[in-house]
Amino acid sequence: MSMIACCMHGFSPVDRDGLALHDADPTAWQHVADTVAGLGFTALEIADSHIRPGDLTPQRRAELAAAAASAGIDFAAVHVQRRSVIDPVHGEDNLAYAHRTIDAAAELGCRVFSTGLHQPFTPAQKRALWFWTAPGWTDPDDPEVRALAVTRLRELGRHAAEVGLPMSLEMYEDTYLGTAASAVRLIEEIGLDTVGLNPDIGNLIRLHRPIEDWREMHEATLPYANYWHMKNYQRDEAADGSWFTAHPTTLRDGLIDYRAMVARAVELGFDGPFLMEQYGGDSLGVCAENRTYLTGLLATSPRPAAPSTKGVTP
Repeated sequence: MSMIACCMHGFSPVDRDGLALHDADPTAWQHVADTVAGLGFTALEIADSHIRPGDLTPQRRAELAAAAASAGIDFAAVHVQRRSVIDPVHGEDNLAYAHRTIDAAAELGCRVFSTGLHQPFTPAQKRALWFWTAPGWTDPDDPEVRALAVTRLRELGRHAAEVGLPMSLEMYEDTYLGTAASAVRLIEEIGLDTVGLNPDIGNLIRLHRPIEDWREMHEATLPYANYWHMKNYQRDEAADGSWFTAHPTTLRDGLIDYRAMVARAVELGFDGPFLMEQYGGDSLGVCAENRTYLTGLLATSPRPAAPSTKGVTP
């Protein structure tokens, strides 16, 4: 059975006293692991919005690993978010941080190193009820900047492969991973079999603007997938393009037909971890419901025609 992991969105990155989870006593980490296990999960993605393994001391990483192990939880991935390696101010620092995180991810026994090109929230996004409804960063239409992205991501991909990890790049609006064609082209430009896509098309169908057809996006990106953030949204829009709306829902009830997409991914040979992700409400409860739904889909999906080679370390 494929690994199905839980996200950390349901846990606060800062406690009531203002202490960051990253700096908390290991008992706080134990609570996270025990909660995830109590929901029926056996794996967790470490989001660096909550805990930054690359910035922990070896002793603290050992405490994190021990907390997870005592609850029977494995680490699917460390996900580095909003630390773009082409940030015009912090790009070099973010690159060094990603290298530290790759080593930490390997030390913790992760299956994948996950990252992307999305940038920190803008003030407008921080004020919005749903951050995706406000304008954010846009990667420039500049061949030199795109070439820098390719160079730096290839460097990270090689490092990850050296320590036994595939690297997965998350699709995200208005970055070089923001459309199916651009994301696939970026993977091909990087040119490493151990670097693949996280086809998180949920990030794109929620936008309050015209979007690509979700079926076509999956068809283009699933052959390159090696890790998958899965979430879904109810979406409605006017035929004349005058308004759009979207809000989170379960995998079953949203716009994307995951029964069809999971079957297609399995047919193409996808064998990476799945990550249950949800915003709003009882995020953890929805993730658990989605895990049950996905388990049923995987049990009835056709056998793959051939194994995938994307993201498999030689």
